[in-house]
Parts: sequence; structure tokens; C-alpha cells
Amino acid sequence: MAKLTKRVVDALKPDPARDIFVWDEALKGFGLRMKPSGAASYIVQYRTRQGQTRRLAFAKVGTLAPEEARTEARLLLAEAQKGSDPSAQRHAEREALTVEHLCSQYLEAARKGLVCVRSGKAKRPSTVAIDEGRVSRHIVPLIGSKVANTLVSTDVQRMADAIAAGKTAAIIKTKARGVARVTGGQVAAKRVVGLLGGIWSWAAKRGLVGGPNPARGLDLRADKPKDRTLTTGELASLGDAMRNHAERWPLACGALRLIALTALRRGEAYGLRWREIDSDGSCLRLIDSKTGRSTRPIGEAALKHLRSLPKLHDEYVFPGRGGDGGADLKKQVAAMFDAAGLKDARGHDLRRSFASIAAELGYSDATIGELLGHARRGVTAVHYIRRPDAALIAAADRVAERIAAAMDGGRGAEVVSLPKVRRR
Repeated sequence: MAKLTKRVVDALKPDPARDIFVWDEALKGFGLRMKPSGAASYIVQYRTRQGQTRRLAFAKVGTLAPEEARTEARLLLAEAQKGSDPSAQRHAEREALTVEHLCSQYLEAARKGLVCVRSGKAKRPSTVAIDEGRVSRHIVPLIGSKVANTLVSTDVQRMADAIAAGKTAAIIKTKARGVARVTGGQVAAKRVVGLLGGIWSWAAKRGLVGGPNPARGLDLRADKPKDRTLTTGELASLGDAMRNHAERWPLACGALRLIALTALRRGEAYGLRWREIDSDGSCLRLIDSKTGRSTRPIGEAALKHLRSLPKLHDEYVFPGRGGDGGADLKKQVAAMFDAAGLKDARGHDLRRSFASIAAELGYSDATIGELLGHARRGVTAVHYIRRPDAALIAAADRVAERIAAAMDGGRGAEVVSLPKVRRR
């Protein structure tokens, strides 16, 4: 045993058969270990309160001078004397759950239907897919390597600022012939922070993280309310564009007219099934909407349009190419709006226009909410009502008739016929 000095350390030679330990005579528990390869580290050895002997290598020889290593060793041994276990703490830090791993556990649970939204229902697969994109394209690149339990609000604020500034913007190849553009911005920043806050709440309930939610109380710009609606003239222009492109984009034309006449959400229209159409009840009985099962009253103009559509598939009204789901018509619908000279409008603006026309006709917010399929509270509404109220059907009929007249330019109701093709 000798005092570890630079001369002593420099004179050490490795033993090809075993590790060499040299203990410092000036500080009990402080020493040096040299491996057969010649790699050497400063170590401390101590006993825990449970009587277990621990060794902790805390610095490589060469990164600290012997005196500096002795000072660091004295601090570690003092912690152990007070009851701490520096070695166990080091292992815990190395094995600590990172933000990336935390997000992975959350997404895995969500895919299995084990993550619920505020209504108590499991997150829909389409929502989980959006979450996956936000995690992989924003959260992981910016803070994924951070230990989750050490995450604080300033870390999340920096992440939000980076997203808002477009630092995570990218063009990502998603399919053989397609790409996804990640632009970032204020809206994206707010939504990513909201997702991270939800992940943290989910993890806290399962004991994976502790402390306050770091996604709360940040400086985020509020979303600008969207109020775009289509005028009668714009509806007429859109109707003209649909007639002009009926042969080129028959499915998109059919789906877009359905959205206009019913205020369906985009995914509800594209994924509509034949068995969800109840002509006798003047409604759609959606199996899986944004708010779960939903009965949606529809007007005669919408029913007439649905009856005009050929049955291209046994299940889906607007089948995808593979026949195993609804068609993805987003790009074609967008092109239809562009062709109508409405580049600042899209499908969801038709839903807003439907609500605006219903308000002009004097219907209450509650009635409009029922027509749009907003989430409803109450056991009676969700579980016992099998047919929509006659007043709701009448309201849906009046609104759809007004929209159909506008889109047809006053020529009376017209239908967009899809080409006859072989059934799948």
C-alpha cells in the first residue's frame, strides 16, 4: 500500500493474468484498478448500511490527476458514510427511463387499446398513428435522450420553441411514391406539447415518472380559431368542379358531395360502410366515429345521393385500392377545391359551412351539435335512443336541401354517378 501519486501511477504495469488493485494509504477506500489490457480507473470501495461491499469506478486514469481523484473519492466516501449508495445510484442513472423509452411504452399501450381518451374510449388507430409521427419527428429528436424523471418545464419549452421555429421540419419518404412534409410551426408545437403532457400523465399513474408535469404552464401561442365557411357562390363553384372531374375522380366527387350534404368528418365519409346507412331511419349509424358509435340524422338530398352510388365493394362505399378499407381521397379532394378556385378551403370547411347554414335557418346549438355528431353526455342518448328525433331529421333535410341547391347552381338536385365497375 502506498500513497497514490503521479509517479506511482505512471510506474504501474498491467498483469496479463489478472486485475491489479493499488490502495491509497492516505485515504482508506480510495484506490486504482488496472485491467490486463492496461486500462486503469480510480475506484472507491465502501460498505452499505446493509453490510454489502461496493466498488465504484468513478474516473479513468489520465482524466484526473491523483490529487483530484482523491478529492472526488473523499466526497463519494462521505456520501456512503451518510447512508447513500453511490454505486447503486450510478446504476440507476444508467438504467433510467429516457423520454424516448417512455414514449415507446405509451405508444405500445396505445396500439393495444390500453390508452383512453377523455370519453373513456380507447384511442383510435388513426390517432395513435398521428401520435407516432409526433413522437418520432419532434419529441425523440429534440429530447428523446433525456432521462424522463429529470425532465423539467424549461426542457419542454425549448422543445416547443424549436418546433415553432421549424427546426424539426423535414421531408420524409413514407411510401414508394409519396413523401410527408413535416413543417413544424406554432400549431405543431402546441399539439406536440399536449401529447407529451398526456404521455406524462399516463406514465405518472403507473409509477413510471414522478413530480409535476413538465408540459404544463408553458408559453405557447393559442391556436387561431378557424371560421372559414363557403358562400353560396363558392358552393356552386365547387359543384361545377365536381361535375367537371366526375369521370377522373369519381370516388372523391362522391365522398365530397356526401360531406357537404351531411357534415361528416373526412374519415367518417371515406370509411363509410354500406351497413351503416339506414335509409328507413333517415340516418347513418356510424360504428366508429371520433366520438365512438354515433347515429347521424341525414336529409333526403343525402339519401338520394347515397342511393345513386354504385356498389363497388361489398362493405365500403368508397373502397380503397386493396379493398380492405376506405379510400384515401385527401389529395383528390384538395385538388377539387383548387380546381374550384378555393385554395384556402378544404373538406372540413364544408362541415363548418353546414353548421353555419343550420344556424341561419334558426336551429339551436344543441340541434346543430346533434347534426354534426358532437360528443353527447348521458346514458339515454348513448345507449337507448335507436332512431333520431323527427325534428332532427327535418333539420338535416332542410340544411342538405339548401346546400344541394347551392352546389347545383339552382338547377335542382343532381347526382354524381360513379362509373360501373366490376364488384370486388
